Amino acid sequence: MNDALAAAIRLYKQALAAGPRERVPLKWAGTQNNLGAALQALGEHESDIARLEQAVEAFQAALEECTRERVPLEWAMTQNNLGNTLAALGGRESDIARLEQAVEAFQAALLERTRERVPLDWAITQNSLGIALGTLGEHESDIARLEQAVKAFQAAVLEFTRERAPFEWASTQNNLGNALRALGEHERSTARLEQAVEAYQAALLEWTRERVPLNWAGTQSNLGSALRVLGERDSGTARLEQAVKAYQAALLEYTRERSPFNWAGTQNNLGTALQALGERESGTARLGQAVEAFQAALLEWTREATGPWHEVAQRNLTRSLALLEKRRKQ
Repeated sequence: MNDALAAAIRLYKQALAAGPRERVPLKWAGTQNNLGAALQALGEHESDIARLEQAVEAFQAALEECTRERVPLEWAMTQNNLGNTLAALGGRESDIARLEQAVEAFQAALLERTRERVPLDWAITQNSLGIALGTLGEHESDIARLEQAVKAFQAAVLEFTRERAPFEWASTQNNLGNALRALGEHERSTARLEQAVEAYQAALLEWTRERVPLNWAGTQSNLGSALRVLGERDSGTARLEQAVKAYQAALLEYTRERSPFNWAGTQNNLGTALQALGERESGTARLGQAVEAFQAALLEWTREATGPWHEVAQRNLTRSLALLEKRRKQ
């Protein structure tokens, strides 16, 4: 895949050199857009920031000729592509400015990508806008941004229905769940968290293990996190038990060999749920399982490889070991 993308990039650059902008401006803009798309795909696949920066430059160049007045839908498409690349950059680097620029690009695209004119493209951009807003909201603990993200995802599913676009519907439901969970973590009420659980469960109707195993695992992990937060807020153990089952399900596909970082993250989350159960139950079994989960997480979340994530898992392990030792002495 990488070789094919690299070859496409070379061809697009050759085409730009051979076809001057002054002679064929719209064709030149189209090639810039294609170049940007190839650079973005390669940059995301290789986690190459430089490629993503080059993609931004290509899309911005395309917009110099591909204007809203001249070709409104092509302009909107390029704005959408630009937004996706800016969002990828912002997410990888926790760059708030890039994420803000992504939001602006998606909002620009929606000026022409209206629901009436191009309903599925409108839904695609609403979903992308929601992701950018949600990432901003989580980075800045900004409730308003998270509320806007929820609205964008809810708009997207008006056209991304389960019947018309089942995969996209499931993806948007998962994204909606993430935004609702982030909101719920900032609110005393559990209503948003309950809605997040419903959204994740909806996503799993189409994102099955057989069809899309890694998507299924990601949503199971997300479901586990919503259930864990709910469980931590009530006095019972049912939600925490459900969270443990969801994390354990995720680990069926999030294996250490296939997805080491996600495996470690899910082990850490599983440990957190087991620790919460262990604190509410007598005996040492749950606390012992929590220790094992945190120790597993640290096999991949090393200090050298993950820095702050290592510190999170190490703190969790230290606390579980202390709780386990205290319980054994009782």
